[in-house]
Parts: sequence; C-alpha cells; structure tokens
Amino acid sequence: MKLRYPDKIKLFCAIDRGTELNVSDTMSHGDVAVFLKAEHDRISVSLRADTTPVFHLRLRWNFTEAEKRFDAVHVMGDTWERTYGELEWRSIVPQRFMPWYMLVSNGSDSSFDYTDRFTETFGVEVRPNAVCAWQYDPRGVTLWLDCRCGGDGVILGGRETHLCRVAMGEYREMSAFSAGRLFCREMCRDGLIPEHMIYGSNNWYYAVGNSSYEQILRDARLVASLTEGCENRPYMVIDDGWQRYPCDGPWDCGNERFPDMARLACEIKDCGAIPGIWVRYLNDSHHETLGEEFRIPSRPKLLDPSLSEVIEQVKADTRRIVDWGYKLIKHDFTCVDIFGSYGSTRDTHLAENGWSFRDRSRTSAEITLDLYRTIREAAGEDVIIIGCNTPSHLSAGLVHLYRTGNDTSGRYFERTRICGVNALSHRMMQNGIFYICDADCASHTGRIDWTQNRQWLRAVSESGTALFISADPDKMGEEQLRDMREALVRNSRGEDTMIPIDWMENTAAERYLVNGELREYNWYAPDGTRRFIPPTYPEY
Repeated sequence: MKLRYPDKIKLFCAIDRGTELNVSDTMSHGDVAVFLKAEHDRISVSLRADTTPVFHLRLRWNFTEAEKRFDAVHVMGDTWERTYGELEWRSIVPQRFMPWYMLVSNGSDSSFDYTDRFTETFGVEVRPNAVCAWQYDPRGVTLWLDCRCGGDGVILGGRETHLCRVAMGEYREMSAFSAGRLFCREMCRDGLIPEHMIYGSNNWYYAVGNSSYEQILRDARLVASLTEGCENRPYMVIDDGWQRYPCDGPWDCGNERFPDMARLACEIKDCGAIPGIWVRYLNDSHHETLGEEFRIPSRPKLLDPSLSEVIEQVKADTRRIVDWGYKLIKHDFTCVDIFGSYGSTRDTHLAENGWSFRDRSRTSAEITLDLYRTIREAAGEDVIIIGCNTPSHLSAGLVHLYRTGNDTSGRYFERTRICGVNALSHRMMQNGIFYICDADCASHTGRIDWTQNRQWLRAVSESGTALFISADPDKMGEEQLRDMREALVRNSRGEDTMIPIDWMENTAAERYLVNGELREYNWYAPDGTRRFIPPTYPEY
C-alpha cells in the first residue's frame, strides 16, 4: 500500500482505556494533542500533553480493495533487541507483534526467478521517541506507539515530542532480501559505519569471566600472530570479569586479577592488537556509585538513566575508560536494565506495566536515546562502540557494531545454531546500513567438534559482518590455527558480501550467495538437533 494518513487513531491515557480520535493534522482529547504531518515520503507523528499521562497511540490503516493481498504471502518482522533464534518468515498471524518494521512478501528467495515477486514494507525511521511495533492481518496494518515512561504513562508537562516517522515501501521484481536492504536504507540514512572492518578476539566463551591480566595478553598475542601482516589490526576485547564485582559496577578500577587497566591497554597495543573493553553502565547492586535517590524506584540495584546525575556518571565512566587507552567499548544489558525485560520474554510491549523512572517527563525511548548519545559523545570520534542487549532501532546511528543475536556457545553448538545462525541470516539486511552486524563469536574450547565450529567460523568470516574469535590458546592445534588465521585475515578486509537464500523457509539458513557464488553450510551433527539449550552462563 502507498503511504497515507491512517484511517483510525486511538489514544490510550490508561492501560486499557482508549479514545478514538478523528484523524486529521491536529487531534486533541483533553490536554493531549496528537499531530500528523506528511513529509515527502514519511508521515510524522508527534504528541503534546500537560498533566494527563499518555500510554500508547494505536494507528490503523485499513486496506482498500486494491490494497488487499490475495496472493500467498509470508510476513517477517524485527525483534526488540537481539534475536534469540525467533526471527522467521511466518504465515499471517494477526495478533503477532513485530517490533520496528515488517516485510510482507510472496514467493521465495530460494527461487532466482523474481517474476511477479512483490514485497511490501512497513516501518519507522531509526531512533524514534516511542517504542514501536506492527501487526499485520488480511484487512490492514496496525502500528503501536508505546509512549510510556517505564511501565506507566509519560507526563510531558506541556512539552511536545516527536514520536516517529512512518515509512512504507513497495518493491517488485526482486528478492525479499533485496527489498529489505532497500527499506533498511529508507529507515536509516545515517548509520554509524566504521571506515575499516572491526574484528578480533574476545575470550568470554572459554574463560566465562574467569580471566586475568596475563590471560588477556596471551589472547592478544594469539590474535595478533594470526593476523600478522594485516594493515587493519584486530581488537582484543576484555569481557566481563575485569571489574571489582562480576557483571556489576563500579567501573573505576580493575580487581586483583586486573591490577592496572591503563597499563593493560598499553600492553595489548604493544602486542599488536587494539584494546577494547566490556561495561554494564547501569548495574550497581553493591550501591557503591550513587545514592538511593538516583536509582530506579522499583529496581534499586540499577541506576536511573532518566536522571542527569546518572548520565554524568556514565559520561565520567566512559571518559575514564577512554583515558585508560581503550579504543572500543562494548556496553551491555541496557535493554533489560532500562525496560526490565529481555526482548525474548515480551511478546507485545517491551516493559511491564506499573512502574516508572523518577523523571516521568520523557518516554523510555527518549531516556534510552539520551544514554546512548552520551556514551557515543563521551567516547569520542576514534572509539568504536558495540551495543549488546540494546534495542536495535534505538541503537542504529549510535553504535558502530551491534550484537544481532544472543550469545553463541563454546560448549554446545546447538546454541550457536539457534542464536548465531538466525542472527546472521535474518539480520544481515541491516549490515552496513544500521551498523556493522555482529552475530557473535566463533569459539574453540575443545568441547565442540571442530567441523561444526569451522562452519560457523567460515560463514561469519565471509559474511561481511564482524568476526570475533573466542579461542583457548591451550586447545589450539595446527588445524584450528590455520582455519582461524584464514578467517580473520579474510574478515579484516571487509570485502565480502553474503545474501541468505533459504531464509524464508529456514530459521537457520544454510544456503547463501557469497560474492555471487552459491555456498552451503551444514549446521548439524550426524544425529541431528538437540532441544536442550544451556540455561546459565557456567554452561557456555
């Protein structure tokens, strides 16, 4: 369908009570006003209110007879943050919520005959000030704009906020993947794309937080030796475990295993790698950073990002890390810390009802964006930012790399297939447009048959997305050294393109075009799949 004003708009000033508005450029109910504006190929949606709390807006487009699809179609949407293996093309499921955007396409990309192929796209531009999700049914499409502050209504206090810009597209005689790529460019025209490929090492999947200064240097020497001669040097990312408390702040020093973080950054550089580091900015369960009045009331272990004092703390932590000499910051857990939920646990709205941040004058999306902009600006232009467990549409343009999938595994390849492969194939259309995609590490711990891990290593290396290895130096034989050297050197160039072929039929796509040539991967052991997924970090 062509982009036009919605046929119906409903304003929710309570969780379950909505008011129908008469659709026009300006609509009002009490002290709440909603504004629509046609801007070239976009519909802009804005909101103003005084003291009335606003929860949601629901926009509905009913198909005309000419807009209804009578051919067989399948539908795919995005997910709130990382994929946990759930991205897939499905038949029409009217109650299904699809965060940020959705594609509706006939035919199959497994056929290279694109005659009569037709893909429709529905989405919002990146970095909206509302949390957005779509629904598709045979009679029309629905867009939900979650304007809440946490899980309660936002109180704007007379302020006007621009919620989103709606975009729609129609693409004919091309694959659904090509249509998705073109639409991603419509949703994001200012992605933060680094000038060189970002790749390297992260020892999480064999050390699992039990790391040390010496071990990081050993890993740095390994990845540097595997990429000897590459002008584009690899990154050595220190993951969780360097700070005082596991997965927790404060972020002002190392621990007994990491006595000098600045010296470690210098020594990583001397090894021939670029130092990077992991951080979880908002978690402070030991209450050593700021007082109780600076915490989310319903979750006092977490700093409240709606407050300027917390934003200043994040800014100071970021500058300190940069001053230590780290040229890559991987910030983690902000989706669960801000919204209170992992994306995989929320089918409809991302945050549960009944709580708010201390400052209720801004939406959760606005608060999140302010945090991400602070990190980006405090880090400076020459520091790479990776977002992990961050809402994807709120990250685009503010992170260079984005962890598109939940963690892979150094112990069970089943988890790598479920999370990693799904992220690689079904988020790849965002790569190089929103950010550089990072489907997570290719590991070697000696616990998985190398023939399986080698498939994943090779796929990521030639995908044009970021490759990080997680390899135990004590387990590396000549075969692993050779394969990882070849993969890292190839990935460092950033010259490859990969297109999934069977992604409309398979959540773990195994057929791809790599630089125009058909490539097939085997993600399965001889005895097939196992349902068991390791539930806790020690099982990684």
